[in-house]
Amino acid sequence: MRSLGIGIVGGGYMGKAHSVAMQAVGAVFDTGLRPVCEMICTTSEDGAREKARAFGFRRSTAHWRELVGDPAVEAVVIASPQTFHREIALAAFDLGKPVFCEKPLGASLSESRDMVAAAERSGCPNMTGFNYIRTPASQLARQIISSGEIGDVTYFRGEHTEDFFADPSAPASWRTDGRANGTMGDLAPHMINGALALAGPIESLMADIETVHKFRPGDDGKLQVVTNDDQAQFLCRFESGAMGMLYFSRIATGRKMGYAYEVFGTKGALRFDQEDQNALWLYKGDAVTDRQGFTKILTGPEHPDYVVFCQGPGHGTGYQDQIIIEARDFLKAIETGETVWPSFRDGMEVNRVIAAAWVSQEARRWVPLSEI
Repeated sequence: MRSLGIGIVGGGYMGKAHSVAMQAVGAVFDTGLRPVCEMICTTSEDGAREKARAFGFRRSTAHWRELVGDPAVEAVVIASPQTFHREIALAAFDLGKPVFCEKPLGASLSESRDMVAAAERSGCPNMTGFNYIRTPASQLARQIISSGEIGDVTYFRGEHTEDFFADPSAPASWRTDGRANGTMGDLAPHMINGALALAGPIESLMADIETVHKFRPGDDGKLQVVTNDDQAQFLCRFESGAMGMLYFSRIATGRKMGYAYEVFGTKGALRFDQEDQNALWLYKGDAVTDRQGFTKILTGPEHPDYVVFCQGPGHGTGYQDQIIIEARDFLKAIETGETVWPSFRDGMEVNRVIAAAWVSQEARRWVPLSEI
């Protein structure tokens, strides 16, 4: 085994999650590469020093270019707002450094395409962060679908719903400013990635996107205009021929982590809800009539990436474990030199679906993905 110097840009919610994951992943998975938390970057020198102390980094900086260019930083994790993703990634690839980038890949489809081109020119391992699809239950769902156990998929319904802006009097913030920070840039990418993973590529879609609470109080007490979306839905047709419906909302009262889906097939069905992330519900169509119904499968040591966290079935895994699984996959990509799913190109495909949804919203029509 050898050590690998890690630099993380961002010390907030996701910066902490990735820092903890890099500290834990070697012990959890006994990885061939052992990450060393070399440097962390936040927006101020004092803040960066404090994050380095709290998260266990050797050094800190308030300048991301210093982090990316440091010889001891051998791989870069981007956990900053998406408006910085492109510039940081391109600088890292220019130096031949692998990059893990939180979703959404770029602040726009154009930026994502630039990032994919740079990644593929460099030949460096690259990965986009979609953590929810990595729960043992959703990994099991992918296995069940790909094995044909529920037959051909005929319909997929997915949502990512939360309620952190359900209160109309909740104050304006960076989350209410600019298209990239709206629900389509924040929550939608996770479930779009989930839909692509479980049901395959989308052929066409028809979207409806809206801002429900158009004004929110600012720090001065005056109302500020909300410049992005609260909720969105779209119908879609997958390349397989299956139908689909996706819904995203930050104003879904009562929903805290509503990453949920249903998959209907010719031989059975699946359903999952992230608020009960250690359970997958399976319906088998070949059961005798008086035994038909959904069966709750509690995840356990026999399911993907579970036993390294806990040897007891039903005890469960949590949010941080998803990030540790991502760290394992990123280290594997670096160790083998082979990019793992979801790559930057996979992240770009999510941006492409989002771009198609905005075209549909503005043109009020079905949009084939081939146009985008």
